[in-house]
Order: sequence, then C-alpha cells, then structure tokens
Amino acid sequence: MTADPKDDIARAAEAWLREELADDLDEDFEVDLDDAILSREIARVYKTAHPDTIDRATYLRTLLRLQAELIKLQDWVAHRREKVVVIFEGRDSAGKGGVIKRITQRLNPRVVRTVALPAPSDRERTQWYFQRYVPHLPAGGEIVLFDRSWYNRAGVERVMGFCTPDEVEEFYRSCPEFERMLVRSGITLIKYWFSISDEEQHVRFTMRIKDPLKQWKLSPMDLQSRVRWEDYTKAKEEMLMRTNIPEAPWHIVEANDKKRARLNCIDHLLGLIPYEAVPHTEVTLPERVFNPDYERSALPAELYVPRKY
Repeated sequence: MTADPKDDIARAAEAWLREELADDLDEDFEVDLDDAILSREIARVYKTAHPDTIDRATYLRTLLRLQAELIKLQDWVAHRREKVVVIFEGRDSAGKGGVIKRITQRLNPRVVRTVALPAPSDRERTQWYFQRYVPHLPAGGEIVLFDRSWYNRAGVERVMGFCTPDEVEEFYRSCPEFERMLVRSGITLIKYWFSISDEEQHVRFTMRIKDPLKQWKLSPMDLQSRVRWEDYTKAKEEMLMRTNIPEAPWHIVEANDKKRARLNCIDHLLGLIPYEAVPHTEVTLPERVFNPDYERSALPAELYVPRKY
C-alpha cells in the first residue's frame, strides 16, 4: 500500500510547526535573559536580594497567558476604534522598559507603539510644555505606551534644575486640566509608577556597570539620580499627591522583583479596560497560482549574505 502524499505533507507541516514553536521559545528566553553577562559575585548578590523570586517556568507560563489576553485587548481596541494611553514612570532602572517590552512583544506595532522622547530641543523648550507630546497621542484604534512622559517636568527636570520653580508650579496647575481634557476627548489614560528601594536601585546600577550589554543604559543623568535619591523621593511624593485625579489616578507597582512586577502590571492593565472578544473572519490560505511559462531568474552570487553560520 503506497503512502498518501497528503499524509507526508501533514507530517512535514507538523514537524515544521514544532520547530517554529521551539524557535519562539528560544526568542522568549533571549528576550527575558536579564542577566546576560554577569560576574558570579554580582549574580550572587542579586540572588541573595531576591531569594523568593518566582521560578522561570511559572513566570513564562503566566506571561504567555497574559500576552494572549493582550492580543485580545489589542483586537478590541482596533475593532472599537478606542484610544488608550499608558504612562510608565519610575526611577532609573525601576523596570519600565522591561514591562513595556513584554507588553509589546507579541502585539501589532501598527496598533501598539512605544514613545520614548529624547531631551527637548532648543525650539521645543520655547513651546507650550505639553506641545511636543500631543503629536504622539493615539488616533482611534491605537494604544500608545509612554516610556516616561510629560511627568519629566515633575521629576528629572525639577531635581536637576532644568526648569524653574515657577515652571514646576505651572506644570502642577496645568497637568490635571490637560489630562482631564484628554479623557474628555475619549482617551483612556492609565498611569503607572514603578517603585523600587534604594538598595534595589544600587544593585541594578551595579549590574549595569558590570554587564557590557547594559552599560549603554547608564547615562550621567542616571548616575546623578543615585546622588540625589532623597530629592527624587520628595519630587515623586509631591507629584503623586498633586496629579492623582479621579479621571486618571496613579497606580503604584512594587517593582523590586522584576518578574512579579511585570506580571502584576500587565494583569492590572488588562483589568482596567473592559475589552471582550471581537468577531474575526476565518483565515484560509489561497491556492498558489502556477504559471507554466514562468522561469525564476538566477541572481548574482554577490547579492547574497555570506553563509557564515
């Protein structure tokens, strides 16, 4: 009895799918490899500081489940033409970038995008303070994640002396009204503050100094944040008190444990938005059209990337 060619195709497809899933898991592991090149001493110090951290298998299973829900949220936002802004604030090395990376990892960049603005230009410094943030706000069907935001004025600009006390006070007068205006326009505005301890920031900065893959994250401004820890604390406390409004309250994420902070934040974010499943058109793969007269051209060898691996 001869084998059915369709069975061979099905087995090949199944084997290919297993390989693709394995590749995805490898990528997940690579994305989540936070301690890429650590000295044994630094690794020991970090492990001592986090003796009860969640195990990797549980963390990854939970993260995958939450990311599946994020896809549903994304589809709902696109389908309903909703507008969502999520602000991530916190001290340097608090883990804002890490949670943003896990949120966006499996989402469509045409729907969900991250905004991380550089220092303002000379021209931008003369504008209305909120002006440079406005072009990045979402249109219908978009989610925008701000990796730092207009709250720079209440934090780094204030502490480092990049603005005057009068400018800070004007920010506190204007910010609640600006955010109420955004909410009235139909934007869902969600604000997270990632909270870490003095000791945790010290450990994370030390890890960055020792890790060649993370040294780029340390700027002179970051190092100054260690010197001015107490000034940042006072600025943070006033910021949370004066900008915690019913229309857009602050949510504090305890972030000493990176893995738990990511899971808690994503789970909380999903709980704030009343998304639901949306209808999808069933996807079917069309038959490929074969032209018997078509011949594929041979391309010059020098066009190809060298096969070193």
